Amino acid sequence: MTYNLHIMAMLKFISSCKVRQCSECQEDTEFYCNTCKYDLCVQCKERHVIDLDTIYHDVVIYREKYENILKQETCVKHQDRIYEKYCHSCEIPVCVQCNVHRKNKILRFCFQYTNHTKHKILDIRTAYKTGRQQHRRIIHGIRSETLFNSCFLLTGIKTNMKTCHTEISNRHSDTSTNAQRLRDLIDNVMCEIKNSFIHTLQKQMIKMNRYVANIEYCEHRSERSGNRPVEFLSFFKKTLAPKIHHSLNLTQHTLVPLTEEINRQDLIKLLTDTHIRESGKRQVKKENLLKVMTSPVLQRSVTVTGVNRVIHISCLNSDQFWISDRHNNLILTNSSGDTLHYLTDISSYMWSYAAHTVNISGDLIYIDRDFNIKIIHTDNRTKFTLIKKAGPWMPVCVYCSTSNGDLLIGMHKTDTYTARINRYDNTGQYIHAIKCTGAGQELYRRPRYITENSNGDVIVSDLDRVVVTEYEGSHRFSYTGPPACTGLAPHGICTDVLSHILVCDDNTETIQMIDKDGHFLSLIPIDQQEIERPRVLGYDDRTHLLWIGSWDSNKFCAYRYIQRQDHLTRNYNQYI
Repeated sequence: MTYNLHIMAMLKFISSCKVRQCSECQEDTEFYCNTCKYDLCVQCKERHVIDLDTIYHDVVIYREKYENILKQETCVKHQDRIYEKYCHSCEIPVCVQCNVHRKNKILRFCFQYTNHTKHKILDIRTAYKTGRQQHRRIIHGIRSETLFNSCFLLTGIKTNMKTCHTEISNRHSDTSTNAQRLRDLIDNVMCEIKNSFIHTLQKQMIKMNRYVANIEYCEHRSERSGNRPVEFLSFFKKTLAPKIHHSLNLTQHTLVPLTEEINRQDLIKLLTDTHIRESGKRQVKKENLLKVMTSPVLQRSVTVTGVNRVIHISCLNSDQFWISDRHNNLILTNSSGDTLHYLTDISSYMWSYAAHTVNISGDLIYIDRDFNIKIIHTDNRTKFTLIKKAGPWMPVCVYCSTSNGDLLIGMHKTDTYTARINRYDNTGQYIHAIKCTGAGQELYRRPRYITENSNGDVIVSDLDRVVVTEYEGSHRFSYTGPPACTGLAPHGICTDVLSHILVCDDNTETIQMIDKDGHFLSLIPIDQQEIERPRVLGYDDRTHLLWIGSWDSNKFCAYRYIQRQDHLTRNYNQYI
């Protein structure tokens, strides 16, 4: 009876507990989205992180919603203490006792008073948040791309596994057959060579025996006629001289040709029929995962205070951007339009449109007022000159490659229409210049914006055309506008994940899309009330959003024009 009362009390307690449910379904909550403030179950979280509209959202496990770390770990050196601090210099956690006993020999590599080294000690929660923020892009990449792609790679692997046994068996059978044919062919050739060689040796032996017998006969006759001078001389002159030579024409090695029954082409085919090929990594083509939408969708509109007429955008991450305007203001802003940082020494030259870029590490690279190339780290404090201006060439635009970190700098001479693109490595070391076609004609007149495609092509918006060259500088094509176009005035350019080239045309006030070979594809329609004169473009390869800056205002907008393939999303849902 008492046991039943305990059971009833427990059930009553459990029924009174409220389990927080997912914001999108009725399942139990395990995750939380800090961006849209949603509670998410496991399945909804998986869909949330692969949807391109929410791919950049900060999704965490639910307990991190309350910003506390529940799990406390005991210090290895002091079992009665827990880790409360973190040594940033040595990248190890420390407890309070470690912090007190700084002269401890075991920890002197962390706290060295002998050479007055001052290590930076952080609160472990602060260090955790900082580390998580630094690795946020990697985590999002694994969630939204790696896991998503692996499902379709797994489908291909399963299909291959069903057919590989038959294919391997067939190849094994073909290889065995060819090997046996080759073995029989070699045996026949060796047998024929052996028989031919023996036959030749026998002929040479017979010839040698005859030669020796002739010599012996000659010697015998010469000895018998030795006491008869006249007979000896007469015999040697008439009989022996034509027949006796100082040597025989006997070859030491005899070449035995292949018989007509052996076909050399068949032999070559047997030897080259089996190939060993390295296939490399299994990959999913982006064209099979993504598609261009029929009509772009406006995602957000940002008004930035402190700028006038946006002329260039450098995407730092999905929520932070470097924006410059025609009055040489360069600010770091977010999607709310807040000013996070401000620079005043950017180039004031009238032709410097794309005067800044962001490298793979998130550092800002820009052209300063003295036309030097400077770099400022993500802390917005550490700054140094990467490339100094030298000679008559003046830098007017800069771009950092996302594939190898190379710097592409557009340069031209003052008051001339002579221009070129210089390539430097990430340390500022000069690599080569792109300036002429194979026929010696100048490629550029006034470079404005630079970008790079997935195949390594260098794309430059020039005065009246878009010039595309290969990595080494070989001219591929020049785009002068769509069919029946009266002229092109290109400004902002970018490329997307599908290798499309997008360019702002100031003549028609449109955004044109061309493929990687220069063929016009379509116009990208945008809301004219939001962006009346599109002048600059920026593509976020994490969210696949297209950022467009306006020449007539301090506004820039994000448009969604690329979406995942519908059937792939449906297939992905069966795995979660």
